[in-house]
Amino acid sequence: MSNAAPAPSPEAFTTRVVSHAPSKVLRAITDPTHLARWWGPAGFTNSFREIDVRPGGDWRFTMHGPDGKDYPNESEFIEVGPERVVVRHLSGHRFTLTISLDAEGAGTRIGWRQVFDEAEECERVRPFIEPANEQNLDRLEAELAAMP
Repeated sequence: MSNAAPAPSPEAFTTRVVSHAPSKVLRAITDPTHLARWWGPAGFTNSFREIDVRPGGDWRFTMHGPDGKDYPNESEFIEVGPERVVVRHLSGHRFTLTISLDAEGAGTRIGWRQVFDEAEECERVRPFIEPANEQNLDRLEAELAAMP
């Protein structure tokens, strides 16, 4: 029997079922007006400089934290489709985010999977990203409720 610690995981994953159709959830993710309102943890706001929501499209924006700090971000859309959106985060923490959208009853099961380039980086930021991802989904759910 080994007392070795388990190897660090490069992946953070959460899932949530929302009471909105996948098409509406996709619109909240791909429409820059909606996306700017919910993206990021609680207390953050966004300024989008460039957003081209298509495979190969750039997404450059600044997240403004509740602490008054600005966090520049650069990403690329890898896949945009009715069942999933894949975004490659190119600045700071390097990871690929896959947002899956699966119909479940009248709603949608959202899968939120981040796979980091380095498992050690994922483990280092896990205490922040796990609650932040839940807050992101809380904000998405609030935006969905406000959308026509």
